[in-house]
Amino acid sequence: MKTLYRLLLYLALTSIIRAEKPDDIGLEAPNGFISLRDVTTVALANNPAIQQALRKWNAAKERVKQATAWDDLRVGGNSRAARFVDVAPNAFTDQTLSVEQVIPITGKNLARARIAAADALATFEQARREQLDVLAKTRASYFRLANAYAQLALNRKNLVSLRQIAEVSRSRYEVGQANAADALAGEVEASKLLESEQDILRNTSAEESQLNVLMNRDAFAAVGQPEETRINSLDVSMDQARALALANRPELKIARAKLDMEESRLELARRNWIPDPAVTVQALRYNDSAQTTSEVDAGISFTVPWVNPGKYSAAVREAKENLAAANHGLELTNAESLGLLRDALEKVHTARHHVDLFRDKLVPQARQAFEANQLSYETGKASFLEWITAQRNLRDLEAMGQQHIADYHAALAELEAVIGADLDVFPSTKIKVPK
Repeated sequence: MKTLYRLLLYLALTSIIRAEKPDDIGLEAPNGFISLRDVTTVALANNPAIQQALRKWNAAKERVKQATAWDDLRVGGNSRAARFVDVAPNAFTDQTLSVEQVIPITGKNLARARIAAADALATFEQARREQLDVLAKTRASYFRLANAYAQLALNRKNLVSLRQIAEVSRSRYEVGQANAADALAGEVEASKLLESEQDILRNTSAEESQLNVLMNRDAFAAVGQPEETRINSLDVSMDQARALALANRPELKIARAKLDMEESRLELARRNWIPDPAVTVQALRYNDSAQTTSEVDAGISFTVPWVNPGKYSAAVREAKENLAAANHGLELTNAESLGLLRDALEKVHTARHHVDLFRDKLVPQARQAFEANQLSYETGKASFLEWITAQRNLRDLEAMGQQHIADYHAALAELEAVIGADLDVFPSTKIKVPK
């Protein structure tokens, strides 16, 4: 009964939490920015894959009621069409009305209901997997779009810096303190940045299209610039993450639901050896009777499964094999889930290491080196090549640092999807399931 109780709990929860489709949520604030909370809320409410999965869950819930119900009442009747012999009055019946009902005393309908409930629970978890995947994809796309805007701003800042360097080189060349190659090298570097800008704009367009698709909007619809989002630090140990994944990951819950389903099917296969009786009541009217009903008969009938033992024994063996397969499936899912969890945690920790390294050490050192080379060039102690190389190195490290920030946030989103639970690192976005 635990599967049925679990399903009833989900139904009670979803009767309290009503879905509100935020079709009117503005994805562009007056200042042209969009927030992570609004984007994820719209995606969860409007994404077609989520809506499809939820519809399947709604359909699966209805199968529980069908499986619990008794067999349909059978009503029959017959009346004399013609008689070609003479008979004594009230010797034969002319009309018969019968009512037959199978009584499920063996509880087969309840076993079928538990199977349907486990299947509905698995369908619910599949819908939750769709929600988690869409949530992770939306967040990752949002952070990649934010990274594209950051890279664009960084590229343009570097372009201004390079043009200033080229101008300084040109001025020094005009007074005979530098050669033409220095000025040309600065112009070449600036042209490379203009080329990079086009690649960044293409990436920006791709992420905007991805976000629109996830939110079920026109791919060409305008999307604002992502605003700066505060992301909390991950405060979950390996053991805590492992416990959360084992308790919340949809694939594990689906595997457990399938195990419950096979247990109920084995129980049903064993109960099929016991027939459910069918109670019949008949009302008869004789050929010369003045009453509406001359006689009422009652009877009972049932199938005889014992004369076909091979059929039912095979059904029990089949159910046992399927149950054993479901056990192995649960073990496999458990192992795969822990493997994915370890990989996701390692990805988060590696990305965070890169973020800290670039933010606290590499970028500041590169900036100091650039400023030192600039001063040395202006005083004639360093060559133009050293200055331009320091500028290029700083530019590359700043771009890589921004990329690592986006990778870290995307890794956190992937980790939440793997675990299947809210780790409280992103702005709260509640997953609402319609009744």
